[in-house]
Parts: sequence; C-alpha cells; structure tokens
Amino acid sequence: MSKYTTEMAIGVAFKQLLLEKPVTKITINDIAQKAGINRQTFYYHFRDIIELVEWLCNVDAEEALKQNRTYDTWQEGFLSIFRKIREDEPYVRNLHRYVPKTYLYNYLYKVTFHLLYDVIEEKSAGLPVSEEDKVFIAEFYKFGFVGLVIDWIDTDMKEEPQLIIDKLNALITGTFDHALQNAARKHENLNKNGKMS
Repeated sequence: MSKYTTEMAIGVAFKQLLLEKPVTKITINDIAQKAGINRQTFYYHFRDIIELVEWLCNVDAEEALKQNRTYDTWQEGFLSIFRKIREDEPYVRNLHRYVPKTYLYNYLYKVTFHLLYDVIEEKSAGLPVSEEDKVFIAEFYKFGFVGLVIDWIDTDMKEEPQLIIDKLNALITGTFDHALQNAARKHENLNKNGKMS
C-alpha cells in the first residue's frame, strides 16, 4: 500500500468513527483497528489525531477547490466548500463541537485565502499592486467568507449554499477590481512622492 493510500485509509476510518462517537472519545487504537493497521503504522504517518485532522482538512480543501481558483470560477470554488462541508456534516459537526475552534477556523481560513489570493493575483495582472496589498485584500475577504461559513454551520446548514453564493456574488461584484485599483493608485501616488523605488 502506498503512503497516500494508507493515509486515506486512516482518514476514512477516522471519519467513520466520528459517526459513532465524539472525537474526544476516539483513540489511536480505535482508528488503527478500523483501518486494519497497527498503532505503529498510524504513528508512521501522523503524530496524533490533531495532525490527522489537519491533513484531512488539506485533502478535503484540495478536493473541494480543484480548478475553481479563477475570477470566473471562484463562486463554484466557494460553493464546493459548502458542498464538501454538507457532505461531511457529521465529521464537521463533531470537529466543530469537540475540537478547539481554531482548527476548523484555520482550515477555512487557509482554503478561502488560497482561493481568494488566486483570484486577486489574476485580477491584478498588469496593475502596480504590491504583494503586501494583494495579501491584505485576500485576507480582508477571507474573514467575511469564513464568517458566512461558520454562521451557516452554526445555524444547522439550513440555507441552500447556492442562495448564499448568489447573495455574496451580488454584494461583491466589482469590489475586487475596485480594491485593486485603489491599491494601484496608492502605489502610484507613493512613487510620485518619491517614497517608493
């Protein structure tokens, strides 16, 4: 079995166990037994359950986003995040309830930042926008996006994700361009005043 295949087997076993009991009650032995491996094999791949959770979050993020990282497809990328969370609802709820909130937040921050940064990078082509400004703009939107997702989870995922995306799209259409144009003007003004090289 390849390293990735073993890691996936461990991840699947963990997610299955989360359907049966809280994450706080799951042991390495439980996961190893469910995955058909021994404890040592688990430790060969992951230090502990938290590292397994982080790895699963990264794998899920990549799966959810795939190629949806452009301005024309960011809505589909964000919708994929909602769909992945709903698909893994028992897993996500268990993490949200029993694991420190920072793990879920950090996962969502990482996913949405990469999605947004790629969009900002695309839209800033040809504009004199600093890397610092691109990161700042992506960070700004990231907090709003993650807030929507967390609120959706907290309200039992009742609202249809497509409706959330439609409202979000209506709200922010044109704002990426506006933010980047403002950043470009700031850069040009600083250059004119001799404060930047």
